[in-house]
Amino acid sequence: METLVLVLMLLVSFNFILKLTYSKPLVIVGMAVGCALCVGLMWPYAIEQSKTQIANWLSSPQLMLDTSVILTVEVCINIAFCMLAVHMMTTGPVSPKLLVAYRLLRLFPGLLIIPVLFSVQVALIFSFPGVSFPVIAWSMAAASLLLIVAAAFGLKSLLPDKELRLELLFIVNVAIMVIGIVATVNGKTAVSGNTEVDWPALACTLSLVLAGLLAGYCLYRIKSRQANSG
Repeated sequence: METLVLVLMLLVSFNFILKLTYSKPLVIVGMAVGCALCVGLMWPYAIEQSKTQIANWLSSPQLMLDTSVILTVEVCINIAFCMLAVHMMTTGPVSPKLLVAYRLLRLFPGLLIIPVLFSVQVALIFSFPGVSFPVIAWSMAAASLLLIVAAAFGLKSLLPDKELRLELLFIVNVAIMVIGIVATVNGKTAVSGNTEVDWPALACTLSLVLAGLLAGYCLYRIKSRQANSG
């Protein structure tokens, strides 16, 4: 369980840096400063944590299910950014609404980096007993600022191809979703399973799917004929 959470934290951090490569330099520096301030100001809460409390959080099914929901929402936002970016690359001029949506999604690098930084800060406080808490916090804040800026610009120079970075961003988010479900659910499910099959409901669902497929095919044929005739 702890190994899965550690892998998930690494993927979230890499996803955050990868998403920053699509931002302008001023935005990258601003995001890094924001993360550094969060690290420097979170130490009063970090010192109140304990290894036992963290272990209880990881074993809490309700908390893990809530975390899974937040993780899924963030992944969906990043995947929507990937889809919209591909749409803008493969089509001609886009509408102003799509352009605004793309810029808003590009400005969202992810919020899960904050819990990751918080957990690292707690681990550092446990690792350096006797050292002043503010010193540890602001030292980590300065290191986070430099590391985020250097990693974002370094990754952007290492992978200058936007299409390649976009594909990698999509793959990383899919991996985060899969590992996040396994790590956060922890063997628990939100509802109990049902071994009985509701045949009328199943038939209704299949009918709706077939009707949608038929309607889509007919619409495609109509548009194809209109395009050929025009």
